[in-house]
This record gives sequence, C-alpha cells and structure tokens, in this order.
Amino acid sequence: MVDILLSNASGKPIYEQVADGIRAQIMSGDLKAGEQLPSIRQLAANLRISAITTKRAYSDLEAQGFIATVSGKGSFVAEDTLGLIREEQLRLVETNLATAVKEAHTIGLSLEELRDMLNLEWEES
Repeated sequence: MVDILLSNASGKPIYEQVADGIRAQIMSGDLKAGEQLPSIRQLAANLRISAITTKRAYSDLEAQGFIATVSGKGSFVAEDTLGLIREEQLRLVETNLATAVKEAHTIGLSLEELRDMLNLEWEES
C-alpha cells in the first residue's frame, strides 16, 4: 500500500511530492522489488489528485530507474533498485557532510576538530 502525505504549503509540486513519497518507501524497504504499485487512476483517486499528476510522478520514477511499467499489467518497483538505493543514500551522506563542512567553516572549526567530531560520532553510533 502506497502511503503519501501531500501538502499544498510545500514549495514542491504535487507530482514531485508523490514521486518523493514512493521513492522514500522504496528506499526504506516498505515497497519491495517486484511489488506492484497502484494504477495511476487508483493512486490519483486515493490521493484526490489528477491522474495526469500521478502519471508525471510515475514517469519520473521510471526515468530514474525506481519503477518499471509493463504495458497492460501496471507499474512495479524495479528489480534492480539496490544500486539506486545505495547511490541515493550516498548522495544524502554527501549532502549532510557538505552542510557540516560549511557550518564548520562558518564557526572557524579546523579540519582536525571536524575530524575529531566525526570520529566521536562514528564511535558512538
């Protein structure tokens, strides 16, 4: 079951929120490889959005390799998502590290102090 919360207050378009929600569920393992997604019309009805919006989200996810569509059968979580999931997780770590480095520069933290902090976090986790 695809469970997505949409927000009109978000700066993101609805189709992006839908794609992000499905991508997050694939990455967390809530949606497994080979699992069938709701039809475009079914998901649109459940979320009370346009089928065109849902189609755009599915198209984007397919272009990114997260889902595969089989004509006449529907859309499924792609079988080879493990590599994509790893890449997405690496991108997230890189983004968080870039933020930490920027903050460290802002407060004048040395590279050695930053490494010490990272080592401490690593050891505690």
